[in-house]
Amino acid sequence: MSSGPGAASAPAPDPHDSPPTSDAPAARPARKSSMFSSLTVRNYRLFFMGQVVSNIGTWMQRIAQDWLVLSLTGSSAAVGITTALQFLPMLLFGLYGGVLVDRLRKRPTLLVTQSSMALTAIALAVLTLTGHVQVWHVYVAAFAVGLATVVDNPARQSFVSELVGPGQLQNAVSLNSANFQSARLVGPAVAGLLITGVGTGYAFLFNGLSFVAPLTGLLLMRARELHVVERAPRGKGQLREGVRYVTGRPELIWPIVLVGFVGTFAFNFPVYLSAFADDVFHAGAGAYSMFNTLMAVGSVAGALLAARRGTARLRLLIVAAMAFGALEILAATTPTLWMFALLMVPLGLFGMTVNVTTNTSIQMSTDPAMRGRVMALYMMIFLGGSPVGAPIVGWITDTYGARVGLAAGGAVAALAAAVIGLTLARVGNLRLSVGWHRGHPRVRFVPRGQQEALAPAA
Repeated sequence: MSSGPGAASAPAPDPHDSPPTSDAPAARPARKSSMFSSLTVRNYRLFFMGQVVSNIGTWMQRIAQDWLVLSLTGSSAAVGITTALQFLPMLLFGLYGGVLVDRLRKRPTLLVTQSSMALTAIALAVLTLTGHVQVWHVYVAAFAVGLATVVDNPARQSFVSELVGPGQLQNAVSLNSANFQSARLVGPAVAGLLITGVGTGYAFLFNGLSFVAPLTGLLLMRARELHVVERAPRGKGQLREGVRYVTGRPELIWPIVLVGFVGTFAFNFPVYLSAFADDVFHAGAGAYSMFNTLMAVGSVAGALLAARRGTARLRLLIVAAMAFGALEILAATTPTLWMFALLMVPLGLFGMTVNVTTNTSIQMSTDPAMRGRVMALYMMIFLGGSPVGAPIVGWITDTYGARVGLAAGGAVAALAAAVIGLTLARVGNLRLSVGWHRGHPRVRFVPRGQQEALAPAA
């Protein structure tokens, strides 16, 4: 793999999407592959299958954890505090985690982090099943998982390129997202049945045991078939070097800023959906699980559509973020449970489009030797915003109601997308063009000075 500026797999630059940079890699024509092409790689297939099982457990624990806190406290703010504690370590130590990931071998690192998360889930299961669980136990468990995630998340993100190589990276990242969201179809439904049937403790127990699958997959991989990236040597200033690398590239910094706003204020679904299920519609844990399941349907569709695309365009990211925010505002005004539930599908689709497009464009535009630090910064901003946003939206939800909280989050996402879209256009010396294409009106950004036909195309 290339160790020069930018990844060898970077997509061909599109003047309508992002500004050019002086050290951008040479343009390559986009190539569209089959939807599941990366699964032909044995190591990636083992990784993918292990994650299927583990992701189901992860979604079960998310639902059980949120509902347990709500049951123990009756407070949406407490659910927000739990979410904040889980992502606080990423905010505090995320960049240091990226430095470690660039120095360490990815597979042994993942064996350690996955094992630690398994033990945390089992400990919480024992406390819950024996009737000794208190809300501070859940807080400690959430913080412990967050500490492991500081290293686990950038390691998993950057390990994908070692599994499949640059040619399959776009497809593999999209399938990873489809995998995670497909588990969302099963995990919340099973969690809802367990919570109402036998209690939340069994959901935590299943999650702890589910880590056996990815650990086994990691152990069975063939090391000689990995696309190993040269690790960064120990040295001073590596954290600052990573920050400078990102801030000097508009195609990296602005998408990260956008997902920072979206992740901080609009992606707080544990707070929003639990409040709508409990306070607005008075429908209980079953409705909360249903909301998550329907959102997963849309998320899977969004991830599979991304797997079919040959490039990850910033234009798509801006449009998807604006649509996501607008849909949240619309959902906040729905009068009935079923109308709200149906809107979870397009919300999931556009939310996943934002997620996958950002993830893929950043990975494919980053030097492999810097990928751990860049992905850590991305995850720190995207996930680390929750310690700030979750308590805020939890307080708004408790004080003014779930509808106001959700609408406010959507408004922030839509406004941030509009402002950053205009900023990218200005940086890239683009202008808004209104014209006609095949007899239909078309609005887009084009390079300044380019003329746009105002008559219908022949």
